[in-house]
Amino acid sequence: MIEVTLYSKPGCHLCDAAAQVIEQVGRRVELRLIKRNILDDPDDLRRYQFEIPLIFLADREIARHRLTAVELEAAIASYLSGS
Repeated sequence: MIEVTLYSKPGCHLCDAAAQVIEQVGRRVELRLIKRNILDDPDDLRRYQFEIPLIFLADREIARHRLTAVELEAAIASYLSGS
């Protein structure tokens, strides 16, 4: 199963939109969404406070601030093909 990690925080409308895109794609592609609240980890907060939403596919960053379904699907295809 493909893991998609979303770094976010409560009240972030861009984070909510990114989560919706991930969930939408997840209805077509088997994936697991992992949500990380940057307020729960001081290191995450320091690194990402101005970069959320930040989205990783497996261990590779694929987007910051905005994500479309087309971008996520392309990243998944690239990941699955080993590119």
